[in-house]
Amino acid sequence: MTNGGRGVESRNGGVQAGTSRDAERLARHYAGAGGTEDGNRKTLVGRLRRAFVASGRNPDRLSLDDIAGIDQLHLGGRRASRSLARLGALSPGDRVLDVGCGTGGASRLLAEEHGVEVVGIDITAPFVEVAGWLSRATGLSSRTRFGCADAAATPLSDACVDVVWCQHALMNMPDMEAVLAEWHRLLAPGGRVLLHEVVAGDNPAALTLPVPWARERATSHLQTRWCLEQRLETAGFQPVDVTDVTAEALAWRRKHGRQESDHQSSAALPGPADLFGDIFSEMGRNLLDNLADDRVRIIEGAWVTT
Repeated sequence: MTNGGRGVESRNGGVQAGTSRDAERLARHYAGAGGTEDGNRKTLVGRLRRAFVASGRNPDRLSLDDIAGIDQLHLGGRRASRSLARLGALSPGDRVLDVGCGTGGASRLLAEEHGVEVVGIDITAPFVEVAGWLSRATGLSSRTRFGCADAAATPLSDACVDVVWCQHALMNMPDMEAVLAEWHRLLAPGGRVLLHEVVAGDNPAALTLPVPWARERATSHLQTRWCLEQRLETAGFQPVDVTDVTAEALAWRRKHGRQESDHQSSAALPGPADLFGDIFSEMGRNLLDNLADDRVRIIEGAWVTT
């Protein structure tokens, strides 16, 4: 990727990569949640475009406010992304890899508000296609690029990014050591990792499922904060600042749960249910219960390469 600066380089000129069996299973989970009922990944884009038309918007000319309900698929929404960006002290021209980018909301926010260059990768092809469309519709396609790739084996070149950014994605990755080793390979010397992540809480009770990242235990790979920090240290990352932000996430989930229950008007802007389908209301309730019962927690943190 080039934007008048150093750019994010790839080994083969693209951002596509093969996927492991685990990654394919995960992609099926999100594709199913995304409602691509006929197997055609364009179906999700088409459905969302129709939803924007119904709300009175032009789907080819959208603002970041218009798409806020579908572009930040993590607890805290844009507020959480802005908090993490402040923690990371991003500078114009920084090369950022957005791991598990979903529909690309954080990538666009970082490009627009911090002047960085972003490549987003995700294992879910329909979400990647939505990300590209939304960047074009918001005028940010020159500063963001997206591809379908496995985080444990990307097609990008060594030392090609300054920042690895990841929000609510590690709990979907079964081979944590491979993912962290890949991040270390991709980061330039002195590079940093910025995480906003779901971790296991102190309550050992089983998760109430489904939740947004998993409908069955086989696709959920939660770990404790202690375990995650130990793995990051072993992989060559030194913590700079790590904070438990569960209370903020819980308050946000309660507020937005009420708003989502009122999302019935045909004139309403698209929201998470337009991505995940009818099952999202159950996912949201279960996530709230898991947070309130301390079965999961949310952390925000920054690490640097050692």
